[in-house]
Amino acid sequence: MYIRNHILSVCKHLFLGSLMLITGAFTAPAQEKQDTSAFPKEEDFYKIQNVPIPEGIELEVGGLAMLPNDKLAVCTRRGEVWVISNPYMKDGLPPQYKLFAQGLHEPLGIAYYKGDLYLAQRPELTRLRDLDGDGVADEYKTIYSFHISGNYHEYAYGPVFDKEGNMVVTLNLGWFGDHMESAVPWRGWMLKITPDGKMTPFAAGFRSPAGFTIDKDDNIFYTENQGRWVGSGHMTEVKKGDVLSHPASLRWSGLPGSPVKLKVEDIPDLGKPEFEVAKNIPGLKTPSIWIPHAIMGISTSGILIDYDGNMGPFQGQFFVGDQGQSVVNRLFLEKVKGVYQGAAFPFLKGFSSGVLRLCWGSDGSMFVGMTARGWGSAGGAPYGLQRVVWNGKIPFEIKAIRAMPDGFELEFTQPVDEKTARDAASYHLSSFTYKYHSTYGSPIINQQDCPLKAIEVSADHLKVRLVADSIREGYIHEIMAAGVRSAKQSGLLHSVGYYTLNKIPDGQKLVITAENMVKKITPSETETTGASAGSASGASKGTTGKVAASHTGTAKAPSFEEVKPLLQKYTCLSCHNPTQRQVGPPYTEIAKRKYSIDKIIDLIHNPQPADWPDYATPMPPIANITQTDIRKIAVWINSLDK
Repeated sequence: MYIRNHILSVCKHLFLGSLMLITGAFTAPAQEKQDTSAFPKEEDFYKIQNVPIPEGIELEVGGLAMLPNDKLAVCTRRGEVWVISNPYMKDGLPPQYKLFAQGLHEPLGIAYYKGDLYLAQRPELTRLRDLDGDGVADEYKTIYSFHISGNYHEYAYGPVFDKEGNMVVTLNLGWFGDHMESAVPWRGWMLKITPDGKMTPFAAGFRSPAGFTIDKDDNIFYTENQGRWVGSGHMTEVKKGDVLSHPASLRWSGLPGSPVKLKVEDIPDLGKPEFEVAKNIPGLKTPSIWIPHAIMGISTSGILIDYDGNMGPFQGQFFVGDQGQSVVNRLFLEKVKGVYQGAAFPFLKGFSSGVLRLCWGSDGSMFVGMTARGWGSAGGAPYGLQRVVWNGKIPFEIKAIRAMPDGFELEFTQPVDEKTARDAASYHLSSFTYKYHSTYGSPIINQQDCPLKAIEVSADHLKVRLVADSIREGYIHEIMAAGVRSAKQSGLLHSVGYYTLNKIPDGQKLVITAENMVKKITPSETETTGASAGSASGASKGTTGKVAASHTGTAKAPSFEEVKPLLQKYTCLSCHNPTQRQVGPPYTEIAKRKYSIDKIIDLIHNPQPADWPDYATPMPPIANITQTDIRKIAVWINSLDK
């Protein structure tokens, strides 16, 4: 999934904040001056705690599994399995680590089942058993051997157990030169394997399926990563016989046991949106929820379902990690006309390394296992284990977004202030999608605004219905509510959601009346070209990267504290640190090149990846940044070598 050659897109669009900032904290309602004190912070509700790792243990987490005795099993990319006692650090005591197994081949998943640990190594599915009860594995039993060509990128993920006790695993494609291939049978497939080692091919079309889970109803959901044939990361339901995006694995669809009939040549490279292509290809499955690349993540990873409300008012929702951006996102899912779809929301950032695995503790806390070696992450640390604890306070959030026949319904975690909720200037809706093609990743395409026609607030003030023009099946809809305040006048913790509208539901459209009709949407008189997907295309029209000739390099340099809000706004800090190497070079290193201010501006608009051969991730062109902001950033960078 994440290795250097795979992550040609780890930061693709990331420095640019290609559509909007991750939270709405920088977007004020148009009609009033923003009161920054009204905006809560993530740490007001969620605490990230470090789980100490003893010196000498390189805990590059590949998998997490909570054991019945409240111990935590961790497999590492270095081929070890550690069992951690007291991972909660109760009574102020440090956790204790014991080596359970070693000598494995980069296991990237682990599960506890009926007294044993199971894990997927690159070449096999393995059962580990402690025969004498001393806390160390005595038996390493091969349950099923995977085909391998020897390519370094042929990772294996899982297992996850279904209701019948079968193990579900996914197999990565290999990386050959500049593309991914299925060099041997079943690479790029999801498999089901019985406890006695009988394998059944389940679904095809996977690229780097690093995370997956099975819900209480035995439905399988997996996460995919951007690359060739995958315009952005996503989470998608998987049923037997499905084909998911990447055609390379269809090389083996004719083998005995395959539930898939499509061939590689059945998938045309048209460069159209995937949902349009899928209309003419039975069996090709489109994403349930897109996770917009660089805006919400760049390397989608593990999945958790919060059945018990462990993280607050989000019972039944999904939490999905992101390795490259070191964040956890939140996903709301619903079913419309038999098809899953829903919204992706930011949840929590600031993890120390690349988030790969998530696991619930018995106390409802969330364990987060991390790794970055060779893959890069915004967190900066090479590996780590952290724990998220909710303090019981309810954040003001968009709890859910639901599709309506004529728009969307937003449900909030707290009652809204009716004045701001009824104000059209509090919202911005737009839609966009990606190309489905053999090129790595995709630009945002077919973007357009969705003007509001009516706004209806529910009697309990917990829901707001938005009637909008131009909603489109198959498209991702960015729904911003930055101007909405709670009844207590708090701003939203996160003011945006991205809804994947696979099906527009039937039902009663809202009756538009004089009371709920939007008479006029007042545009902001400030520059907001980087604020949303709706402004992304417009920004490129107004900000071409060319600056007036009268600009010189003599502008007074702002301080880091002055420029930091802009670096956050355009998500620059997700890839770049002022002084330390991350996914991209530190700003001090850029400053040593002694570029002029105008040259820095030009390089932001037109990056030259060849100038930075030591960094695997090329920086893409940036359009959605105002001339005022880009000059301020360039002046600050230029000043770091003074």
